Amino acid sequence: MQIMLKKISIMFLTFAFMCVFLLIPSSSLARPLMNGTLESSREMRAVWVASVYNLDWPSKKGLPAQEQKREFIHLLDEIKAMNMNAVIMQIKPTADAFYPSEYGPWSEYLTGTQGKDPGYDPLAFMVEEAHKRGLEFHAWFNPYRITMNHTDLSRLSADHPAKAHPDWTIAYGNQLYYNPGIPDAQKFIVGGIAEVVKNYDIDAVHMDDYFYPNKMAGVPFPDQETYETYGKKAFTHIEDWRRDNVNQLVRQINEAVKKEKPYVKFGISPFGVWRNMKDDPTGSNTTAGMTNYDDLYADTRQWIQQHNIDYVAPQIYWSIGFQAASYDVLTKWWSHEVKGEPVHLYIGQATYKINQNSDPAWSDPEEYVRQIKLNRQSQLVQGSMHFSLKDINRNPLKIKNRLIEETYSKPAIIPEMPWLQQKAPKKPIIHAVNKREDGAVLRIQHDPHSTASYYAVYRLSKKGTYELIQTVRKEKGTMTLVKDLSVHQKKTYTYKVTALNRLHHESKPSTKKVK
Repeated sequence: MQIMLKKISIMFLTFAFMCVFLLIPSSSLARPLMNGTLESSREMRAVWVASVYNLDWPSKKGLPAQEQKREFIHLLDEIKAMNMNAVIMQIKPTADAFYPSEYGPWSEYLTGTQGKDPGYDPLAFMVEEAHKRGLEFHAWFNPYRITMNHTDLSRLSADHPAKAHPDWTIAYGNQLYYNPGIPDAQKFIVGGIAEVVKNYDIDAVHMDDYFYPNKMAGVPFPDQETYETYGKKAFTHIEDWRRDNVNQLVRQINEAVKKEKPYVKFGISPFGVWRNMKDDPTGSNTTAGMTNYDDLYADTRQWIQQHNIDYVAPQIYWSIGFQAASYDVLTKWWSHEVKGEPVHLYIGQATYKINQNSDPAWSDPEEYVRQIKLNRQSQLVQGSMHFSLKDINRNPLKIKNRLIEETYSKPAIIPEMPWLQQKAPKKPIIHAVNKREDGAVLRIQHDPHSTASYYAVYRLSKKGTYELIQTVRKEKGTMTLVKDLSVHQKKTYTYKVTALNRLHHESKPSTKKVK
């Protein structure tokens, strides 16, 4: 009887929670307050920073530590200047590490030699510098990939775990992978991610679209023996077993992350098409030559429905109206997938295609801006992730200028995730606001009992509302200083400041006037 009552109680609470969850607005917020209105956008604005092949950072192998640091700080300043609020940093591109690890050697993309210590902890440095600028840090892992352009175990560093466990590896094409079908390899991958969550102050674990490798025509993936050993009794078809291998990995990663730190988010950015409608009536109205479900064995729908991820960011790397896979069609399809589920939808945006693609739409300066406008028309699309930073910095068709001057001209707060713990913090204590020659300085006193990780600063505008002017990460020590450099010495300003926890639940505001 007690067990039955407990189950009924849990069911009731779950139902109540979902009702509340469905009532929470998911895009821009403008909430009436007693003394006016706080105006702020809730939008994820993230950018991928790739380390594989030194695509984004470091610019090349073997740079001195200080030069690597200078480069990364410059990249973060570029991201902050665009009013973005999160960085997705690739910290494990090929079963290696950008940090001291028991699960992989130092990455060759740091020093030029796999296993060679760069002389500092890049991940600790990167997280700290991102947080100084109020940016979330999403640690980006590639779970299975061991090599990029060879299958020779002897070329790996002496301390590489793949050398100690060659039976965990599998070659396909010109690359080597951890075999997704071997339970011990799966457990090892999960452990490597849990290690980072435990040891570093990251905000999210992120994976992209690398699961089972892209199929090569006429070359089957060589896991028949693994299937017969581990999967044949439970699964009639090898394809279903492969999908289950990936499903189990995703579930185990989420459980491991939440066990270590319940507030750390787990998100995946899969290929943009789950299944085509011709193969499944519930699939998208597309004719893509590759799909998650049938080719990469990534059943994104199950991850969403089983609540094994906190966000999904499909890589919808096609233009609006593209015949085989139209951006607008897929955005609508993915929106339907997350509707009513405790999973955020962000869209992976193809910055790299702007003015670089055979599709003429990408030569239109308005295409990229139109896509983000389309996102904002949906209550279910909660932001964008841009691939990648170097492509934005190329500024093709002046897109970087457009982001700074138009699309992201004002700052935004990252959407909150109500299902991940935490009440909003207590409202902050504004110790003082002082004018100086270079602007106004707000001093926010730290409450040792507060759960605040960020502060949002609003300023009274001419139209009588309080507009968000910046968000800052809570500093170490007893006080956080916030500078407003856009004030005039002879004018009076009124500020409201709210506290946000690391999941961006926002407090009531405190108010301060400065003359």
